[in-house]
Amino acid sequence: MTKRAAARVVTVFGSSRPHEDDSVYVEARALGAALAAKGFIACTGGYGGLMEAVSRGAKEAGGRTLAVTAEFFSTKANRWVDEEIRVKTWQDRLFELIRRGHGYVACTGGTGTLVELAVVWEMRNKRVINKKPLIVLGEFWQPVIERVREVETAHHSAWGEAAERLIETASSPAAAAEILSMHFAIQ
Repeated sequence: MTKRAAARVVTVFGSSRPHEDDSVYVEARALGAALAAKGFIACTGGYGGLMEAVSRGAKEAGGRTLAVTAEFFSTKANRWVDEEIRVKTWQDRLFELIRRGHGYVACTGGTGTLVELAVVWEMRNKRVINKKPLIVLGEFWQPVIERVREVETAHHSAWGEAAERLIETASSPAAAAEILSMHFAIQ
């Protein structure tokens, strides 16, 4: 009897604002489906917008979904979530989303998504979560990433971003799922 490997969790960050007819919602839904097709468990912050879209896409493709929600927001998880992990504060939520992820994808978002992206990036930079891939979907975050990289690489440093690129960019949901799949196949 062969032992089956445990499914990898991919934590996806993204805006709570988009609606079903927005192009970024459609893209996030496709991301959820692409992750499920590769056998990943999709983990999100569990609320509406792109979090709902990723969960919905994963469920519609036969995948499994997790959500980390916070009492602070007093909102329950969206209907596409299989398992809700409820924590007290938004800070607890952020670090639980990071802790559960074997890899991360940042979609379009506002200040909340920016914080999530920045914390994961810094944790990779300081080698706290060294081998966990971090991907941004599309070009939305590129201006921010390039400006920060200017600072990070301007002076010699032993930290990560100065030595190697810690964030990969995926041009499509399928490309993001493929990057993750290739990363885990190498390990």
